[in-house]
Amino acid sequence: MKLRIILAFLISGAALPAVSYAQGGIPIETSFPLIESGDWKGPRLPDGQPDIQGHWSNTIANHNNFTDPQSGIPNDPTRRPDPRPRDQRAPSRVSDPADGQLPLKPWALEKVKEFQVGFHNPTKEEYIEPLARCAPAGVPKSFYWHGYEISQYTGYVLIQFNSGTRIIHLDKKPPLPANIKLWNGDSRGRWEGNTLIVDVANHNGKALLGRSGEFVSENARIQERYIFSEDGKRYNYVAVFDDPTVYTRLFTVTIPARRYTEEDQPHGWHYEVEPANHPGGELIHEHYERICAENNGAFGMPAAKL
Repeated sequence: MKLRIILAFLISGAALPAVSYAQGGIPIETSFPLIESGDWKGPRLPDGQPDIQGHWSNTIANHNNFTDPQSGIPNDPTRRPDPRPRDQRAPSRVSDPADGQLPLKPWALEKVKEFQVGFHNPTKEEYIEPLARCAPAGVPKSFYWHGYEISQYTGYVLIQFNSGTRIIHLDKKPPLPANIKLWNGDSRGRWEGNTLIVDVANHNGKALLGRSGEFVSENARIQERYIFSEDGKRYNYVAVFDDPTVYTRLFTVTIPARRYTEEDQPHGWHYEVEPANHPGGELIHEHYERICAENNGAFGMPAAKL
């Protein structure tokens, strides 16, 4: 079946994703294509996996706001909100329910609202952004906190984030015992055509979905689908979250991503790389290895110079 790519969100009838630029000249989209699951027609690795190795980044915004990605941190006293009308900004990362809002239980919604106030003057440890304490970003926030690199090996996929790594096991090893909890969970996956399907469990319940304060509990189970385009230049992350502790129903998260290559200009967000000499003799770009120092930048303010 031929893979069909159609436009999921049309802004003013545009035939291509609408692109604007965030602070610092970083390109962001206000719409993106929907990619359907189907056959994989691109190159494969010796073990049969579709070859999707390389540098990737989300295309719409960073982690400031989960359901209104381009509007900034809620209640931020230091920055003006995005002046564009809501329908001219990128859609919510919540693609189901249709209103783009998370189906939080009342107690969880109150906790999120409390965080959105406390974040700007943290008087409790729980108001401090985990990334400020050098913790991993967790699932799914790692996918929209800077760019990342995907590598593949026989039996697993390795994703190297700015804030830690994930190993997705394809080798049918048994899952971890339920009492072992991880920031990025325990991932077991399989390929079906152009789609990498991953079941994630064993969360530690400490990660946030954004600086807007949403979260999942230790009981969350996530089924992720990484759906790659026919030309291998894009993929959509489509994940169904099941967490009856925090939410009233299942919900779906959609995050678009694109591949960055040697043809792209490196910059300090999506494509953080430096030229390096490959053992084979060719010049390649390697991802930064960042050293984290706790709270090395004031949130809502320009980053501190070290």
